Amino acid sequence: MKLKAYQADTLATLRRFLEEARVAGPRNAYEAITSEPEQARRLGRYRGEYKALEALPDAPYVCLRLPTGGGKTVLGAHAIGIARDTWVEKDYPLVLWLVPSNTIRLQTAEALKNPRHPYRQALDEVFEGRVRVFDIADFTQVRPHDIRDNLCVVVGTIQTLRVNNTEGRKVYAHHEDMEPHFSGVSAHAPELERQEGGGVRYSFANLLHMHRPLMIVDEAHNAVTGLSREMQARVNPCAIIEFTATPRFNSNILHSVTAQELRDEEMIKLPIVLAEHQDWQGAVNGAIATRAKLAEAAKDEADYIRPIVLFQAQPKDQEVTVERLKQHLIDVEQIPEGRIAVATGEQRELDGIDLFDQKTKIEYVITVEALKEGWDCSFAYVFCSVSRIQSATAVEQLLGRVLRMPYAKRRRIADLNKAYAHISEPTFSAAANALVDKLVSMGFQDEAPEMIEAAQGHFDETGLFAPRERPKPTFRYSVTPSPALYAAVRDATVQGVAVNELPEGKVEIVVTGPIAAEVETILTEAMPEPERQRFAEAARAYQAEILPMLSPAERGEAFTVPGLVSEIQGELVFAAPETLMEFHDWSLLNHPAKLDEAAFSIRDNAQTFEIDVDGRCVIYSFAQEDRQLSLDIAVEGWTPENLSIWLERQLRQPDIHPFELLRWVRDAVGHLTNARKISVASLMRAKFILASALKTRIAAIRRIEQETAYRRYLIAPEAKACMSLENGFAFRNGMFADQRRYRGAWRPTKHFLGPDHVPAFDGAEQGEEFQCAQVLDSLPSVRYWIRNVAKHPDAFWLPLASGKFYPDFVALLNDGRLFVIEYKGAHLAGEGNEETNEKRTVGQLWDRLSDGKGLFLMVEKSIHGRDMRTQMMGKLGI
Repeated sequence: MKLKAYQADTLATLRRFLEEARVAGPRNAYEAITSEPEQARRLGRYRGEYKALEALPDAPYVCLRLPTGGGKTVLGAHAIGIARDTWVEKDYPLVLWLVPSNTIRLQTAEALKNPRHPYRQALDEVFEGRVRVFDIADFTQVRPHDIRDNLCVVVGTIQTLRVNNTEGRKVYAHHEDMEPHFSGVSAHAPELERQEGGGVRYSFANLLHMHRPLMIVDEAHNAVTGLSREMQARVNPCAIIEFTATPRFNSNILHSVTAQELRDEEMIKLPIVLAEHQDWQGAVNGAIATRAKLAEAAKDEADYIRPIVLFQAQPKDQEVTVERLKQHLIDVEQIPEGRIAVATGEQRELDGIDLFDQKTKIEYVITVEALKEGWDCSFAYVFCSVSRIQSATAVEQLLGRVLRMPYAKRRRIADLNKAYAHISEPTFSAAANALVDKLVSMGFQDEAPEMIEAAQGHFDETGLFAPRERPKPTFRYSVTPSPALYAAVRDATVQGVAVNELPEGKVEIVVTGPIAAEVETILTEAMPEPERQRFAEAARAYQAEILPMLSPAERGEAFTVPGLVSEIQGELVFAAPETLMEFHDWSLLNHPAKLDEAAFSIRDNAQTFEIDVDGRCVIYSFAQEDRQLSLDIAVEGWTPENLSIWLERQLRQPDIHPFELLRWVRDAVGHLTNARKISVASLMRAKFILASALKTRIAAIRRIEQETAYRRYLIAPEAKACMSLENGFAFRNGMFADQRRYRGAWRPTKHFLGPDHVPAFDGAEQGEEFQCAQVLDSLPSVRYWIRNVAKHPDAFWLPLASGKFYPDFVALLNDGRLFVIEYKGAHLAGEGNEETNEKRTVGQLWDRLSDGKGLFLMVEKSIHGRDMRTQMMGKLGI
């Protein structure tokens, strides 16, 4: 399964942390990564000082925050391979996978055991199928050869490790059938728990302690910090990686994913359309009506979708119990009983049912709190709570079930891209405030207010949650319907056309916003002959009336920025970094495969084994001499050839031929064993660190080659670079609709997408980048401008040697020239900042190649006493 961009970024950050922790320690690694400007901005309020576990100060402990629906479990599976290569440094680690409940424990274990499941496939790919998965209740089935020859994953709950729990006592108890695990252990091993008679206790806890498991924690808040110092020492994990939507601030939060990133990758439905009702019966009826509308829309989807309503009933001692709600659905709403399922702790009517199966008839699920036990189905679209939302402790768990997008793909019908909530509250503002609180607790801290949209006809008297933009103009036209007209409206639905039934057999055609030319043509041709002329005239009059109200984008004005291309081998090539490398002939073999002592060295004595990597020292300490690995004794299979083959597998790159890589690695190993006289046994012991050092060397070589290609084809005097509109970037209406918007009081007058659709600014809402936008908007020579969104797939960018540069703003001037602006704060703008200098260079290249049609400026708050406005006016020649 191909990972989403935000998932790959999350794992890349984890990999960087563990690689750095191996040589600099967890605290230094955490502080180095979280202090990077991009990472600090991403973490925001979650950024804090590293807090080591009391009993495990040297064990890395970090938390990765992903909102509900982000795929935390699949990332947990991928994290195991990363941890193996960067920290655990065993071919087959032991993993203790902790989850918050027994239901989720069983589901997770079942998924990890299933060879067809993406979780298991992620493990099989890395460990070549040598994977064993155990439920913690079956820990006595684990055999020594399982741990020696396979990745072993044991799935349990945090409660299992608490000694006041029955299962917990089993984990710490003596079991004779576990004796084979302890056959080679000294009877005097001081770190292991002992029986009353003095012998080592054959317990699962002692087994964990010996093998120092990697701990993966899925949504078990305070799981590790909640354990006593004694219990932490008993388990003795080598590293702890937690995945959660709602982290605690003492969890060393390393990376945070936003709801916007999930939406960009089509993982979740947004916004949530909220309707409030005066009583619970009205909420139930509204939810049923919404489901019926969605079911009708789903008929036009290529993928099978059966929208489902989730009802949250009240506990047994309250009014609207599961039984009463179900009877209400059957007696009052006339829902067939076969379409209703109850999922509570006592009634488990969904067990064994595949809700994705087209033969399944379930359309309504009633629950109280059971969904927080792990139930999940992306067909769930409508959430309905029959109790006051403020008092519903499980609301966030239910709400999370309706956010997941079916098949993780945006649907053609707009209504199927949203989630729906029907709440029994007296006012919209009360319902919206309560819903925002629940969304915040689910991990949608910054985006929660924007995720809520009022259902049609529902208004927020406070104005806090109502859409802040002005009402969109609407065209209405009544006509006698015909089959051709219904067909035309159905074809045009995705472009904002609706049809309402009117009395006396007529219908009303409704178009919100401007009428696209192709839509107008479809509707005109479908009108009865006598109506066509009148409809066309009404449409033209409407368009003329609303024209002054539209943004330049809504009016369909062209705004295209040419991109950089280069003539290579007689053809124009788009100057993307990866494309330039395709034309660059390079070989890893042209670079020496030698690691000198500064890059990699080994020292060993009776008690320690030290490796120096890039000037930093990694120390392995051995508790007992009889458990040490002799570094001078030859072991079968430990040869330079086998080590080279192993390293080649670890270092594979898509653009380096395996034979070329293997030859380069063999040369590197040969240099270490021959010229530097390091034994193969020592290299095998340090093979993971060696792989990391070689990977770093290859990355450095790649940067050199990328820089060479970049300069050769773009920067050098002989480069044949030029501008191309065919390879340009076209700004258009709605292109940043999936981005968080600026919601402050200032309303720009010249933004290309309109004042209500300005993407949010980086940094503080009233920060320096915001001030730069205000200055740009005020310049008389600017016709319109746009806030360019970094890393957005449709945004404008310029190539860097090993990446992309997204300028902050692009403007079209009254004289037709383009004006590209990058704002740099004082901490990044200095001449010594290499990234800033590279951006300035490529920006100036774009400026020079435009032949006067494009201007590039890097703006700072103040340069030699010149403020932002003066800098811009100077560039424009004003």
